[in-house]
Amino acid sequence: MVNITPKSNTLRKAIAQAIVKVSLPETIQAIQNRAVPKGDVLECARVAGLFAAKRTADMIPDCHPLPVEFTAVSYEVGELEVKIFVEIHTIYKTGVEVEAMHAASVVALTMYDMLKPIDKGVSIEQIKLVEKRGGKSDRTPVGDKSITARIVVCSDTISSGKGEDRAGEVIREKLEKHGVSVLGKVIIPDDKNQIQNLAKEASKSGVDLLIFTGGTGLSPRDVTPEALEAVLDRRIPGIEEAIRDYGQLRTPYAMLSRSLAGQIGSTIILALPGSTSGAGESIDAVFPAVLHVFKVMEGKRHD
Repeated sequence: MVNITPKSNTLRKAIAQAIVKVSLPETIQAIQNRAVPKGDVLECARVAGLFAAKRTADMIPDCHPLPVEFTAVSYEVGELEVKIFVEIHTIYKTGVEVEAMHAASVVALTMYDMLKPIDKGVSIEQIKLVEKRGGKSDRTPVGDKSITARIVVCSDTISSGKGEDRAGEVIREKLEKHGVSVLGKVIIPDDKNQIQNLAKEASKSGVDLLIFTGGTGLSPRDVTPEALEAVLDRRIPGIEEAIRDYGQLRTPYAMLSRSLAGQIGSTIILALPGSTSGAGESIDAVFPAVLHVFKVMEGKRHD
């Protein structure tokens, strides 16, 4: 199966349809009058659909088991057809479109099985996804504006040439995948004045994102949060909470990181862990959703 561990849980919804066509008007009448010998077609098929929604991962090899938190089966009955709609919701890392289509298919197959003794012309058509919400389908682009970023690596060891920067490069790669233009990377020691000067310069030059990596721990030289707190216009605690929550699900030591997020003018400042995994996971935790902040700052409404 595809690795979905880097993803975050979000509300996911999907609606799928299937159409059962019959050859006789009397078949539709029998369905509506609950006169089909095998039983109440619509209700039996509805129950089958509920079972199918929850068992999709057992049938489709690459589907991930996930919590199905809402399922609704509804019908539109026409003169010679029944349209089936299945809606499924979950709060999880991956979508439920296959679950919805699987359930719609089983509803249709159940109806076919119950109707075939009275109508030899029954067919199943148009099993398809009607609507999908959540995950990538809800990620709207920032617009015509190109988001720019600079990366600052805070490390006495790396700045002195005794170590190699990996965290900064991981951040660069992930930002570029999200369409962010990385203007450059600078490596500095754990120095409060240099950190503050770079933050102020980034705001004056109009850089959208300034991302620090390193200096967020609890060693005596870890001063990045303190340095930035003194120059920020305001904190953005929700971003900080999202980063730590995401990290804590992956390592119990994430709670020791003092990741920080804030704003100087129109520049968003992030201070992330200096470890390669910590930096990368922090980006995964909040991107691309964090890019919506630029719409908010422009006064654009979030639908």
